[in-house]
Amino acid sequence: MKRVAIQGHFGSFHDQAAQTFYLNTLGYVPQIIECPNFSALYTAMEEGKADSAIMAIENTISGGLLPNFELLRQHEVRIKGEVYLAIHQNLMALPGQKIEDIREIRTHYMAINQTRDFFEKNCPWIQLVEAEDTAASAIEIAKKQLRGVGAVASTVAAQQNNLEILAAGIETYKDNFTRFLILDNEMEMAEDQIDKASICFTLPHKPGSLAHILAIMSFYEMNLTRIQSLPIPGKKWQYFFYIDIKFDSCERYRQALSAVRPLIDDLKILGEYKAAI
Repeated sequence: MKRVAIQGHFGSFHDQAAQTFYLNTLGYVPQIIECPNFSALYTAMEEGKADSAIMAIENTISGGLLPNFELLRQHEVRIKGEVYLAIHQNLMALPGQKIEDIREIRTHYMAINQTRDFFEKNCPWIQLVEAEDTAASAIEIAKKQLRGVGAVASTVAAQQNNLEILAAGIETYKDNFTRFLILDNEMEMAEDQIDKASICFTLPHKPGSLAHILAIMSFYEMNLTRIQSLPIPGKKWQYFFYIDIKFDSCERYRQALSAVRPLIDDLKILGEYKAAI
C-alpha cells in the first residue's frame, strides 16, 4: 500500500484528494502520512517515510500557491498525475451552539479568502484567525473543547471530530476547485497515457523571447493551460517560466520540446502525466 504524504491532517482536503486519486488509479485508499507544511512532503519522501506525496498547486479563487512552484523546481520528484477537488467550506463548532455564540473562527488562509463574504454579510462580529490547516482547526476545537470558537473545514473534518455544522457551503463561489499534483517517482506512465506536461525554463533577457516560444508551441498544437512566472533570485528582471501543456499527440509534444530547446535555458521537465478530467 502506498504511503502518501499530505500537508495537513486527516479530514483535510489534501487527505480527500489523495484518497480520490489513488482509489481511482490503484483501486485502494493509501496510507496517509501527515506533514506540517509543503517542504515536509519532500523530506518525508527523502527519508523513506512516504512513497509519494500530493500537493495543492492552484485554486480557482485564490490562484496559484507560488512557493509550491519553487518546490517543484528544486526537487527531483516528478509529477505523475493531478486531481481536481471541489472545495465546499463549512462553518462548524462544538454541538449545542449557534452562530451567534461564535466569536472566533480558526482556519487556513485560503479558506478565509474563500468564505470572507459570508462572514462579512452574516456575522461580522466573528474574528477570522489564520491557522495552519482547516482540519487541524477542527481537531483543536474538539480536543480542547473550545466553546465560542469555530472552524471552517470539510464535512469529513466535522464528522471525524464530532463537530456540528452551523452553516454549510459558505464559500463565496460555488464553482470552487483546487488542483492537486501527484508527486510519485515510482508510478510508471505508458507513453499513450500521457497527454499533459509541466515544464520550467528561463529565457534570454531580450525582447520577444517568450512570444517566440509561444508561437512555436502553437504551431505544434500545444494547448498552454497555465503560464506562471517567478523571479530568479539575484538576477534583476529575469524569471523562471512554469508552463502546463496539454496535447493530443505525445509525438507532437516531443517535437515541440525539441524545437524550443535551442531557444531556452535551464529546461526542467517537472512531470509528464495524464490530465484530470
